[in-house]
Amino acid sequence: MSVNNFSPVDGRVYPRFSGIKTFYRLPFLPDEASLQAADVALLGAPFDGGTSYRPGARFGPEKIRSMSSLGRGHHPEHDVNIFKGMKVGDAGDCPVTPQDISKTHAQIKERVAEVLKAGTFPMVVGGDHSTTIGTLDALVAHHGPLGIIHFDAHTDTYPAAWGCDVHHGTFMRLGKERGWFRENAVVQVGIRGPFSTEQDIHVPTQYGYRVFTVDDVKQQGVGAVVQHIQQLDDGPFFISFDIDCLDPSCAPGTGTPVPGGLSTWEAQQILRATSHINVVGADLVEVSPPYDHHDITALTGVTVIWEILSAVAARLGK
Repeated sequence: MSVNNFSPVDGRVYPRFSGIKTFYRLPFLPDEASLQAADVALLGAPFDGGTSYRPGARFGPEKIRSMSSLGRGHHPEHDVNIFKGMKVGDAGDCPVTPQDISKTHAQIKERVAEVLKAGTFPMVVGGDHSTTIGTLDALVAHHGPLGIIHFDAHTDTYPAAWGCDVHHGTFMRLGKERGWFRENAVVQVGIRGPFSTEQDIHVPTQYGYRVFTVDDVKQQGVGAVVQHIQQLDDGPFFISFDIDCLDPSCAPGTGTPVPGGLSTWEAQQILRATSHINVVGADLVEVSPPYDHHDITALTGVTVIWEILSAVAARLGK
């Protein structure tokens, strides 16, 4: 691959059902030189060893690569084209160890650190939400404490389970304990019950996180969330999008579906507001193809990635 060519494969030459499946039919970034030439590296994190109920998110990157053949680059609201304004490529999958969550997180951290060292924006595609731990570990080491916008049905501030301190519902607790997040720069969107205990909903607020439940979004409108995001500080931010923030009618293929969630449109409107903040990395997690219907959830994941990268391009004037 020429490191100067970052265009998707031409669908008029090779139809979208053909060819080798990379994210958005973009070129593969096989080495350090190609990473350095890119603005954005899409990375798979095919691991679901932190899952507490339905496994299958390890197949998320593979399916999203396939469905991203339907992706397009131009965003009409931002008036940007992510494939013309930025050099975007597929950097392959992070190494993972199916039987070892700690080792896998270290492997993800190392790979994301390589992307950051190259001066490239990491867009990580999971995998369960525990994979975010490795990604954040690398980003905080590189940038210092981050702000975070966290889309999820769950707070992910939960305690240990079965004697295991780390699982796919703990990264927001671990982030607090490890000093990963800046004060007054943490936003959670889409949170809803039911909860295991009456304390679960209160923990994030006790941490100082700003929580927008689904009821908040429905009753106050997406404008309330958008306004809050637009007023965040100028420091570096991370976006973590758990697909289960959406209602199962919009995203059935996930490990822990919770009825009564956001619509895809509501999530898109909120993501578009992130063009006003300094996003330095992002991930999309918990797409579980074995539970999907007609690839709806994977295609929604493709759209979420496009929204995130379009907002980044808009902020950079690309």
